[in-house]
This record gives sequence, C-alpha cells and structure tokens, in this order.
Amino acid sequence: MSGNPETVRLQETRARKIPWKKWGPYLSERQWGTVREDYSQDGNAWDYFSHDQARSRAYHWGEDGLAGISDEKQLLCFSVGLWNGKDPILKERLFGLTNSESNHGEDVKEYYFYLDSTPTHSYMKYLYKYPQAAFPYDDLVATSKRRTRGDMEYELLDTGIFNSDRYFDVFVEYAKQTAEDTLIQISVCNRGPEAATIHVLPTLWFRNTWAWWPGVPKPSLKQITVKNGSPLVVASHTELGDHYLYCEGSVPLLFTDNETNNERIFGKPNVSPYVKDGFHNYVVHGKSDAVNPQHVGTKAAAHYRIHVGAGETSTIRLRLSNLAPAAMDDPFERFDEIMQDRQREADQFYQAITPTRVTEDEARVMRQALAGMLWSKQYFGFDVDKWLLEHGEDTLRPSEKRMRNSEWSHMINEHVISMPDKWEYPWYAAWDLAFHTLALSTVDLDFAKEQLDLMLQEFFLHPTGQIPAYEWNFSDVNPPVHAWATIFLYRTEQALRGEGDLDFLKRAFAKLMLNFSWWVNRKDRFGKNLFEGGFLGLDNIGVFDRSAALPTGGHLEQADGTAWMSLFCQNMLEISVELAAHDSFFEDMAIKFAEHSLLIANAMNKTGPDGMWDEGDGFYYDVLRLPDGSATRLKVRSMVGLLPLCATTLIEPWQRERVPRVTQVLLERLRRRPELLKSIHPTGPAHLGYGERGIAALVNPERLRRILSRMLDEKEFLSPYGIRALSRYHAEHPYVFNVNGQEYRVNYLPAESDTGMFGGNSNWRGPIWMPVNALLIRALFSFYGYYGNDFKIECPTGSGRLMNLFEVAREISGRLTRIFLRDKSGRRPVYGGTEKFQTDPHWKDYILFYEYFHGDNGAGLGASHQTGWTGLVAKLIELFGRLEGEQLLMSGRAGAFGKKEPTRDKQVA
Repeated sequence: MSGNPETVRLQETRARKIPWKKWGPYLSERQWGTVREDYSQDGNAWDYFSHDQARSRAYHWGEDGLAGISDEKQLLCFSVGLWNGKDPILKERLFGLTNSESNHGEDVKEYYFYLDSTPTHSYMKYLYKYPQAAFPYDDLVATSKRRTRGDMEYELLDTGIFNSDRYFDVFVEYAKQTAEDTLIQISVCNRGPEAATIHVLPTLWFRNTWAWWPGVPKPSLKQITVKNGSPLVVASHTELGDHYLYCEGSVPLLFTDNETNNERIFGKPNVSPYVKDGFHNYVVHGKSDAVNPQHVGTKAAAHYRIHVGAGETSTIRLRLSNLAPAAMDDPFERFDEIMQDRQREADQFYQAITPTRVTEDEARVMRQALAGMLWSKQYFGFDVDKWLLEHGEDTLRPSEKRMRNSEWSHMINEHVISMPDKWEYPWYAAWDLAFHTLALSTVDLDFAKEQLDLMLQEFFLHPTGQIPAYEWNFSDVNPPVHAWATIFLYRTEQALRGEGDLDFLKRAFAKLMLNFSWWVNRKDRFGKNLFEGGFLGLDNIGVFDRSAALPTGGHLEQADGTAWMSLFCQNMLEISVELAAHDSFFEDMAIKFAEHSLLIANAMNKTGPDGMWDEGDGFYYDVLRLPDGSATRLKVRSMVGLLPLCATTLIEPWQRERVPRVTQVLLERLRRRPELLKSIHPTGPAHLGYGERGIAALVNPERLRRILSRMLDEKEFLSPYGIRALSRYHAEHPYVFNVNGQEYRVNYLPAESDTGMFGGNSNWRGPIWMPVNALLIRALFSFYGYYGNDFKIECPTGSGRLMNLFEVAREISGRLTRIFLRDKSGRRPVYGGTEKFQTDPHWKDYILFYEYFHGDNGAGLGASHQTGWTGLVAKLIELFGRLEGEQLLMSGRAGAFGKKEPTRDKQVA
C-alpha cells in the first residue's frame, strides 16, 4: 500500500503534519433540537429549537447543512441549498420528526446516502434524492402523530411523492487538489419522465461566533469578479485567513448575514436587515430586498437555476481554495482530470484493503459502510460552563434546581468526533465511539486512536474518572468498553506497523485507572464485586427501568454490569502486562487486575437461589435484591445473560513469559484460595489449551456449552440475521412480574418497541444489534484460540451439524452480513418490503446502515444512518475475508478480533 496516493496522504498527515484532514464532512445534519441549542426552562430541546426555526435562527454551538463540509473548527462552512419551485421552504437541511411527533421517536424523513470517502477526504461522494413535488412536511407530521406504537413508521416513500420517479438525484462530490484546495461538483439527474427546473444554491457561510463571544472579530464574505468574468466569493477570517469560492459560469451571487431573524422568531427588531433566512425569502418568496445589494455579508450563495431534461444530468462546478485569483489562471482548467484522479485513487485505496475473496456485493457494502463512518465525522462544540452560565446557573454556587449536566462544567468540547448518526444522534456517545474506532481502524488507525484519546482528556473525562455518556445526560452510564477498544487498536497497530504505540497505551492506562476506580466506588453498591449501572446502553431490555428507582424498592445486581466489569478487568490486565514488559512498575497493576478479575468472577458465579447463574435454565439473570435482603432472579432470557460470554481473554505464552513474577504471585494466590477457581474457566499450568495458551473467562466449559446451546437455537436467540437481543422464547412465554397489583411484562418484540421506556425510539427486546454481536464473535474467537477443534457444538442447536467455535463465529458473521447483501432473488433483507429499494436500479445498490434490525426478517430499524456501530459490518467482511480458522489459531489473533506477538505474520492484520 506504500505507493497508494491516499496512503501517502495518511503518512504525510502523521509524519509531516500536512493538514490533509483540516477540511472534511464536519458539518452536522441536524443542529436544531440538540441540548447545546436548548435554552428553555423545561429542558425540552426538541420544541425549543425546531426545524421550522432553523432556517431563521442563528445557531450558537455548531452548524448544519445538506451534503456539507467545513474546516475542523467549523469556522467556515459549505453546503448545498435546493428549491424545486414548489416547496414552501428552501431545502437547506434535512427534515425529520421530533420525539413527540413520531410514533417511534425522532426520525429523519429524507433519502440520502454516503457513497464514498477516503480517510483524508481527498475524495467524497454524497447522494440526496429531492422530490419534484412540494415536500410533504405537514402530511409526515400529521400522519405520524395519528399512528400508535403498534403501527409502522410513516416514511417519505409512503406519501407517494416518488411515484413516477418525479425526483432529482443530486450527487455532490469533493476532490482535494491540496489540503486547502477542494474541487466541488454537483450533478443533478432528473429521474422523471418530463423536463423539470431546479434552483441549486451552493452556499458558503461563517459560523456565528461574533454574536456569542464578545471581542471575537466578525469575518466577512464579499464578491469580486475575476478577469474571465466569473464571480468569486472571498472569505476573510482572522484565524483561517482568506479563502476563495470560485463559481463556474456567470451565475448571480447572493449575500446575507448569518444572524437570527428576530422579527420572525421573537417578534423583535432585527440587528441587520439581512438575516439567516434571506435566501429563502429571496428565492421562494421573491423578496429582492432580503439579500444585500452591496454583495457583502457572512453568508453567500451562487444561485443556479437549471432546466434538466427527462433522464438528463446537469453539472455545476465550484472550487473552494486558499489560492487567490492571481495564483490561478483558470480554476476549472484541470478540474475533470483532478476529479477523476481522486476517484481512481479512492478505488485503489479500497481495493488495497478489501480481501480478494470478498464478493463484489460484499465489497460494495464494506466500502459504503466505511464511507458512512467517514462522512459521520462532525465538529462538536460545547462549552458546558458557558452554557450553564447562560442559563443562569453558577457552577460554583449551584442552585437547588440544577440544570442538566451541571456537574460537568469542566467540559470544553471543540473537536471533530465520530457521531453515531449525524441527524438522529448528532452528539457523541461513549460506548458507541469505542465500537466506531474498531471499524475506523480499517481505514484510518490514527484517527481511531485520536478518538479514544479524546474521551480521556481533561476536557472530557470527569474529575471523578467517569467518561461522559452523551449530551442529554453526560452522567448516564455506558458500558466500559474503552479499555477493550484501546488494546484492540494497540494490537492492530502492532500488526500493521511492526510495533505498538506504547505512549498511547500508557496515556490510556493512567486515565482508565481513574475510570475503573469510579466504577468500583460508584457502581458496586456494597463492595461485593456485583455491579449495577442502569440501562448500560441496553435501554428497555429489562422488566423495569433500570436507571430509575425500582417499584419494589431495593436494587438490581446486574449480570451485564458485572460481566462488563469482568471484561474491563481483563482488558486492564492485558494492557498492564504489555506495559510491564517495558517497565516493571506495571507488574503490580497486572497483579491487581488479575486478582480483581478473580473476585468478580467468584461473586458472579456464586451458586444458590440468589446467584445470577440459574442452574436449571443454564443461563445468567439479573438479581432483584429486595429491601429485606431476599432476592429473586428476573428470568428474562436476553443479551444480559449472553454478555458473560464476552468476559473472555486469551493468555498467550509470550505474555506469561514477559511477566514471570505476575504469574508466580497469581499461582501462589490461587494455591492459598482454591475456591476462586471453582466456577470460572479452568486456568493455570495444568489447563493450557491449544498452543500452550491460557484463558481468562467468566464461564466454565459446562456453562459455555449450555449458554451456547440457547444462543444458537433458532427458536431462541439465533436469527437468520444474527443474534437477537431477546430470546424468541418470550413471544409465546412473556415474562411477567407483579408488584402491588401492577403488571410488568417483557415480550419478544422483533421490530419497534411498544413501550415508552427510554424515549420509545430504541428496542432491545428482540431486534439484532451489531455491536453486541461483534463482542460475541470476539468471545468465540477467544474460546476457539484456546480449544481449537477440541470444542464443537451444534449450530444451529438441534441441527446435528457440529462446528468448532471459529465456524460458529463465521456463521454468525455471515448472518449479520446477509442483512445487507442481495439474496438469490436479488433482494436485500435490510430493506424488507420496500419495493423501491429492492428493485429500482437507482435505489437498490445504495445501502443504509440502520441502528438495529428486525429479529426475524433483518429489516433495518431505528436511525437509518447509524454507520457509527453498524459500520462494524465492514470489519466483519474484511476480517472473515482474510481469515480461516487454522490461520487464526496459528497467528495468535484470536483475542480481540486480533491479538498477536508483534514479530509474527503482519499480513494477517
């Protein structure tokens, strides 16, 4: 790959600090309705700042747009505005429903696709499908409000607006000539049967910093004309310097200011006659006085009015550059050549990382998943202390009625961060981000590491050691997977570059120690090594709201919380062993985490009527501990009971050899306390597996077999499309718990949720979720690395077909991947019965990566662009495209999707 131009750009970014990533898709797709922009009294962010206000109201903390880009601090932004001559508003951003408007929570009601991107964003491609009839805003809201939780969502295709193919495909492409010189091509394809007119407004503007931060100079945009008569926008900023937007053709330029239209929003006088919605008023309503005749402002657009024949395509070319006209005779002279070069280089980059055994359709899914990951980067700006002060909250003298996130006043976020979904979740989430980095490591290991580093910096990590969850409630508790992602990236770099980044590992370890202490001190209520944590990312999976006071009183001892902490211990043990090979100081830390891991395993695997393990069912459950000290298992067969499998880590011979004192101390401790070995997987010198490997695992061989027999049962967890979050057993046998005459029930729900718990827009009671499936596959790799072919199990259960655990992992991965691939009839399960996506040549090969998937038919559900963690499918395609079971065993990569001694086979990584 050394000769690939995109790989060279990545190397130049890392080694020579050439800012190839300074400009990228860092513009959000929804800034309205976010906590950052919420200055209400009741904390109702959705209603305080609505989509209807967004065109007229200047944002405080960020910007949004359609198919947009910005610099890494989001000072200067570019996106595309559209008008079909019939819409009531100029299309400058994506539309969707708020939590109160939709029957299944917030939901974007547009069709757009991330088709391509390289990691330096040297080439990017985006598609937006724009109807030629008036956009049905009111219909979408009114119909959705009438529907119940038992109904399907009302989608844009359901309105009939795409009937007869009367729409435009608007492709937006970016190609960088240099780090500060970007070519922009907008191709408008008329898919309809008749010619149609469209207004296209490529728009350049400055984020409004001057109104919110006193003393910040106001930047400017102004028009000049170059010698060939083409118009040009000069963008001048004290920090960015000068940039120039070159527009091909003699197109008129419009100017206004990125200032709130106070008259429309608040009924107060405007500070300027030219306001944020000036272009909307000019184009849609014909108000010529809405734009500045002096051709200056802080928001500018070229106004192209183009007539596109049926089936034809019209193209607009622009260039955003730091090169002044004097340095560029003709900005479009080599435009097509450069665009084609970057497209070809993108092809070369993806060909190099795609295994040769991968099919054409798998390669398409892999590339679009990774493109979605890269397009989902977003500038996230939020100074929590300033936000609180603006709400009247003095963080040094807190009031009785404390504001949201008031305990996080130390946070100053102003970074490019990988988002779960830039419309539905345009804010980072800690455990999502950890999974993002696994997929991102396939294309940009450095960016992946930077993301993990970021969450542990002083402007993110709480002084107590808690990692922030997400902006709606930074204090919520996400599963502790940061350490797992850290060691994963370290091992990946070892394999790719011959050595790991020890400084990265040291930095992470020190902060993760603080985080581990936070968990032990805050979430182990009675010091029994049994952990709580509330939702822990699994939202409505339980009988009760696990983040609220229980209707019974008492507390929950959570099987998932305890399993997560067991895995956290194992990850910290592995990190400390790695560091101890270079610095003996870390040996004591390795001993500490090994001992703590044993104590957690002993507590979790306790037998008896009040333990988490149910011997009769062969499964783990949460335990409800009542105020009188009695206990009962909440016998819901769910992902909660599968997660103990994931607390599994291989111990390679070379790891033991590096820290002989650690091994000796642990063996002596186990000799003195043999009861610690009773329920965990056998370990130690007498129990070495394939290749002299040891294993640290919560479950012993008997429990492993019993849990797997349920997990691989197609009547329970094993769907044709992966592992369900809840056993299908509960379809006919719902779990019911009665408290004081009130019934609490858990049913199998393969699609959308029928409960409002956790907002009602997420469901862990049946659908398939990619991240936990990936963790289960990783666990199977670990067990396979220990057992090899000596452990086989029926897969599916009852089929008589025996598989080793690598084959089981491959089977689950294949089912997950199948969600997105064409089947024998040419249909993609992800699109269910939506015929447009299944059969139309202009739709069927554009892939959406949903938040979760129907437990029985694989159809996409929830957020439609959650490449954040669903992008893991790209990692699965890449991984199984390279590996066979024997290769996995020999390479030593069975631990974390990958663990190997750095001197061995680099090609496997």
